[in-house]
Amino acid sequence: MDWEPLIAAATAARAKAYAPYSRFAVGAAVLMEDGSIHAGANVENCIPSLAVCAERNALAAAVSTGLRRPQALAVVTEMSPPARPCGLCRQTLAEFAQDLPILVTNPGGEREETSLAELLPYPFSLTGPFSAKG
Repeated sequence: MDWEPLIAAATAARAKAYAPYSRFAVGAAVLMEDGSIHAGANVENCIPSLAVCAERNALAAAVSTGLRRPQALAVVTEMSPPARPCGLCRQTLAEFAQDLPILVTNPGGEREETSLAELLPYPFSLTGPFSAKG
């Protein structure tokens, strides 16, 4: 997997993050089934629950063009070790891909490759074995 185009797109998106409260800028880029890359940055709000994460913004950008099958996701933060997607992002991604390759990285070059299945082994589902219906 060539992560470099995704890292570049996520890094560029991170530079546009709106994070005046946390000062925690995040950029994400998702590779879709047609080979296109869609990026997003986190957008905060003075009401924390109204903030939208970079990962969900990137996925929403792709979905808004009609794409539905993410192939890989890169996330760039300043943290060491690099931050992983939050629970809301994990569940949102699980709606579209059960085992998505994920790379988390930072400007210092630290990298960790993981997967959505590793980060969220039992996603909520309305029809699956771990759903509310059982």
